[in-house]
This record gives sequence, C-alpha cells and structure tokens, in this order.
Amino acid sequence: MERPIFTVTDLKQYAYCPRILFYTCCLPLLRPTTGKMEEGRLAHQEAREREQRRTLRIYGLEEARRHFDVSVASEELGLGGRIDLVLEVAPASSEIVREWIPVDYKQTGRRAGPHLRQQLAAYGLMLEETWGGVVRRGFIYSLLTRRVEEIPLTPALRREVRETVAAMREMVERERMPDPPASRRPCVNCEFRRFCNDVG
Repeated sequence: MERPIFTVTDLKQYAYCPRILFYTCCLPLLRPTTGKMEEGRLAHQEAREREQRRTLRIYGLEEARRHFDVSVASEELGLGGRIDLVLEVAPASSEIVREWIPVDYKQTGRRAGPHLRQQLAAYGLMLEETWGGVVRRGFIYSLLTRRVEEIPLTPALRREVRETVAAMREMVERERMPDPPASRRPCVNCEFRRFCNDVG
C-alpha cells in the first residue's frame, strides 16, 4: 500500500477527534455537507483584505513581508496544506537564516486547543523543510475578536505532530475505527455525530 498523504486539516481533525479522519478516509461517502465551509471561505477572504491594510504591530513586528495562501508539503511527514499567511522576517545582523512565521485564521474566540497548536507546528515543520530558514513560533488570528495568540513551536510540540501523523497512518492502513473521545465536548457540534452509535 502507498504511504498515505494527509492534509494539515486531517491532522487537526485527528487531534480533535480521531474518528473524523476515520470517516473521511475509510468511509468517505458518509461525509456530511454543511454551510460552514462556505462561511469560512468568505471570512478568510475578508481577513486577507484587512490584513493587507493592517500594520504588523499586532504580531509584535516592525517589518516583515507577507505571503498569502502558501502551499506547503513534507515528504518526510507525508503531509500537505495551505497556510493562510506566512510572515517573512529578514535575518538579524547576527543571523544568516530567515525566520518564517505561519499565521492561521480561525473563526473562534477561544484559546488554541491542542489540535490548533499541532496544526501550526505542522506548518512550521513543512516551511522549514521546503523553504529552509527557521520557524520558532506561529500565530492564531481570531476572526471574531481580531486578536492573535502566539504559539511557540517547541520541540515537544513538533514531536507531537510526528507521533500524531504516525498514529493517523496506522489507523488508516488498518481501517480500524478509534475509540470515542474521552470527553464528549467535541461531539456536541460534530457533523459526524449521528454515525457514532456509542456516544450520547
């Protein structure tokens, strides 16, 4: 069997609830349709237009070059994705490498959960592999509050990404449905909830 290539959205959803990836990859005909995707697309488009007019002060930067809708991929991880915004920070006089900062737009006012942190870390790993340079941190930009949350891309978080991708690959190759999440909070608004007979 060929090594599966996942998207960063798959990684984020697996970290939120592994069953979402199981349904998406192993039972793709069950995929429900919702209006959230179109709403999200429009919100991201508006955010990009505002971003082009905004200063970099919100990120704590004086200068950086903006790159929008950046496609990245990692042969090592077997992951691909598209980053809403990448900030390119020129090297300081004592450095020889550029710093890249991934920014992800989200329609939430809550602090970033583990699934969003892993998503940003995956973007960072892919940027380093494809563009070179260094990624020390990323930002979650809330489309609701118009505030940012800085996420340090620590060695532990990078390790989590690699471990999660390995678990994803094993689940899909074995086509084994994961146990339900320990907490039922993710189930409340889940589009796949009606397919899970063992959650209330």
